[in-house]
Amino acid sequence: MTETTSGPARGSRTKGGKKARSGKGLRIERVHTTPGVHPYDEVTWQRRDVVMTNWRDGSVNFEQRGVEFPDFWSVNAVNIVTSKYFRGAVGTPQRETSLRQLIDRVVTTYRAAGEQHGYFATAEDAEVFEHELAYAVLHQIFAFNSPVWFNVGTRQPQQVSACFILSVDDSMESILDWYKEEGMIFKGGSGAGLNLSRIRSSRELLSSGGNASGPVSFMRGADASAGTIKSGGATRRAAKMVVLDVDHPDIEAFIDTKVKEEEKIRALRDAGFDMDLGGDDITSVQYQNANNSVRVNDTFMRAARDGGRFGLRARMTGEVIEEVDARGLLRRMAEAAHVCADPGIQYDDTINRWHTCPESGRISASNPCSEYMHLDDTSCNLASINLLKFLRDDDQGRQSFDAERFAQVTELIITAMDISICFADFPTEKIAENTRAFRQLGIGYANLGALLMATGHAYDSDGGRALAGSITSLMTGTAYRRSAELAGVVGPYDGYDRNSEAHRRVMAQHADANGIAQRGDDLDTPVWAAATEAWADVLRLGEEHGFRNAQASVLAPTGTIGLMMDCDTTGVEPDLALVKFKKLVGGGSMQIVNNTVPKALKRLGYQDEQVEAIVAHIADHGNVVDAPGLKPEHYEVFDCAMGERSISPMGHVRMMAAAQPFLSGAISKTVNMPASSTVDDVEEIYVKGWELGVKALAVYVENSKVGQPLSAKQKDGATTDAGTAAPAPEKVIEYRPIRRRLPKGRPGITTSFTVGGAEGYMTANSYPDDGLGEVFLKMSKQGSTLAGMMDAFSIAVSVGLQYGVPLETYVSKFTNMRFEPAGMTDDPDVRMAQSIVDYIFRRLALDFLPFETRSALGIHSAEERQRHLDTGSYEPGVEEVDVESLSQSAPTAPGRPNAAARPAAEPAAAPQAAHNSTELAEIRLGLSADAPLCFSCGTKMRRAGSCYLCEGCGSTSGCS
Repeated sequence: MTETTSGPARGSRTKGGKKARSGKGLRIERVHTTPGVHPYDEVTWQRRDVVMTNWRDGSVNFEQRGVEFPDFWSVNAVNIVTSKYFRGAVGTPQRETSLRQLIDRVVTTYRAAGEQHGYFATAEDAEVFEHELAYAVLHQIFAFNSPVWFNVGTRQPQQVSACFILSVDDSMESILDWYKEEGMIFKGGSGAGLNLSRIRSSRELLSSGGNASGPVSFMRGADASAGTIKSGGATRRAAKMVVLDVDHPDIEAFIDTKVKEEEKIRALRDAGFDMDLGGDDITSVQYQNANNSVRVNDTFMRAARDGGRFGLRARMTGEVIEEVDARGLLRRMAEAAHVCADPGIQYDDTINRWHTCPESGRISASNPCSEYMHLDDTSCNLASINLLKFLRDDDQGRQSFDAERFAQVTELIITAMDISICFADFPTEKIAENTRAFRQLGIGYANLGALLMATGHAYDSDGGRALAGSITSLMTGTAYRRSAELAGVVGPYDGYDRNSEAHRRVMAQHADANGIAQRGDDLDTPVWAAATEAWADVLRLGEEHGFRNAQASVLAPTGTIGLMMDCDTTGVEPDLALVKFKKLVGGGSMQIVNNTVPKALKRLGYQDEQVEAIVAHIADHGNVVDAPGLKPEHYEVFDCAMGERSISPMGHVRMMAAAQPFLSGAISKTVNMPASSTVDDVEEIYVKGWELGVKALAVYVENSKVGQPLSAKQKDGATTDAGTAAPAPEKVIEYRPIRRRLPKGRPGITTSFTVGGAEGYMTANSYPDDGLGEVFLKMSKQGSTLAGMMDAFSIAVSVGLQYGVPLETYVSKFTNMRFEPAGMTDDPDVRMAQSIVDYIFRRLALDFLPFETRSALGIHSAEERQRHLDTGSYEPGVEEVDVESLSQSAPTAPGRPNAAARPAAEPAAAPQAAHNSTELAEIRLGLSADAPLCFSCGTKMRRAGSCYLCEGCGSTSGCS
């Protein structure tokens, strides 16, 4: 796409064999645009109205009418860009009203700075740069991170970075500076991370002779500050990361901080306080505003693997003040993460083996989402490429990845990102000085999960990992090649001379990793070839010119900008589910099967009629299991993050390992684990991540945290799918529920049970014509508090059942509720229970709910689980579906037909309304996504890397 004019040696890199002209500056060649035609003139523009509301109460959050966008932009992308990125007060002449204005504001600023600082050979090259950059944004090929769209080209400080790393030393002055600098970054809407390991431990003495407070104590003050400041003036919490080295004497207290707070949340919740995320009482809990990570080294991991001892060292003297069992400490980390998702883990030696600037200091921390890792007091600006834009289909239906155009776009973006550092503003002087000296960039991509599915690759497969690795290698190799070319034009970064040997060594490591990487098929092999050529150029040009940038690539969450580009998947993540929620132009919404599914089926060789039948099955069932004509060996291609066929936790780790050797930084990703995961499973993930060379990871066990929000019911006058306030219906008759009492004689079943050593009895009585109507629970001695609470609970549930509350509603609300006693049971169908009520309602579901209903809730008998292991399906086979087998398939209450044999025409729970793809997946799959509700619009967010993203309004809980 571009060439440089810094001498004859550069002519060999020019497109079409043309020689570079003498002098300095880049020659920019056209890839997408046409001479004499502006990119804006090649698309059809539309005027649309943007009205965004809070679905919980119908209030209008944002409204701007008559905005101008291309006709191929989705409703969601238009809404997010208009509400988040257009500048100027709404309703004033200064307010931006067109995507053209937004793109021009940013792109012309980049062009002017590039011309001012000598990046382009001629004015014509500057114009081509402007047009190509505008085209790529206009057609959703890539997007800069949110601060660029917020700030560039405005009168406010032109901050372009989303990621910051701070530092703190062992002095009160430095600690107070930390609080101030972090607060200023939060105020600007960004996040920050830092390592607290320089602060002496609570087991060391101060110069006055007293004991030091320790880093955990100072974390309280920073946590309170973060919880008080509304990040970026919004209602979301600040994003921050706190890191502590594993050899710090206070490491055990650091590991346990959130575990103890989680216990406090449970106790307060059980006492009646509102402890849901965003609840009135959750603010009384500490340490909830940061992600915590332990920085481990190879010595510790080897000791943990081999069962050795490990020394905790004083901060001031470096002497070992205690030796601990390394395996026990790693186990303690896994236990904490299993309970509350913290701490995450960062592999220090792996990180610093790939450090380009070790002579200037070690890498000791990361940004809040863990993808940016470099020197303290630095920042990184991000940009992400939409991978699906480079998937090509030829006339014969064969697919290929357009490696050449991908490399050209990468060169364009890296050039623009480096230019931005020339004019960018920064929140502190230290960060400004260091960022200008090292010029860290973070190019990445989005839509990997969609690309893999569209090309017929399973996410957890050798072919999928080969394609992901090849693209990542080509991206980073091209980025560093352009960085070396820029060094020949405008000079290397200031810290390069001091770090030149280490930087070239890391480039050779990347090239070596590229050379030994596993090749897959006809799709990734040409990409690997292009990457190999790029890394050869990196080594040659780096030796000649050095490098303009100390860092080039990361894999960020791509939250808001992913919506801007209409990406199906964020960052390195797989697809959420096969059925999507789609907003329609002019109002309304619909659920659709992912557009990538038909492409995948055609890639796998299915004919149009077969594709149509399979897509219809997915639309009805939400998965591909038993889809007509679909081969079982192809099921894995359609595995998603949620659903009956979800990707295994280790599959996520293996994908991270496939991309990591080809990234300057790290990967923002949380390894989601099912609720059945054990502490051993978490520990295995930590060890495997280290062995596979991942730089950092975090785990989240489903339903492990108490502070999860509950969806609120929509009030009268709430919004329609079009986003406008719907008129409240006229009330004519007010219907009240009628209690249907049980007769004097009633069938029932009594079950004895043991949960975590606590014994009890449950009697469940049903109506003669079927249907549970009464529950009695007996535990502890008569007159005790527990016995009284169980009696009251039984009465409340029984009355609710008799007033028509469906049993499945109770089951969905009370299963997975955690409190003591919990643990093993004596019931073969429910071997583990997280609490007594968890066991009770699982047992009731097995006894009284039809198979389809409880299967959607993830509740199966021992026999059904064994059937799933043998056949891949929980459902009884045709040969089993007869009267005799049905009568034996589950315990039956006396005098009532078996639940599995009941007709399906019984009252069901009220239909739920979906407001985005996460909520739709929950409804269709019968699952619960452990994610907060968006504070701005009330819809449930979804994971984007290690952050959360709202599909409704574009808000994020971290970097965007």
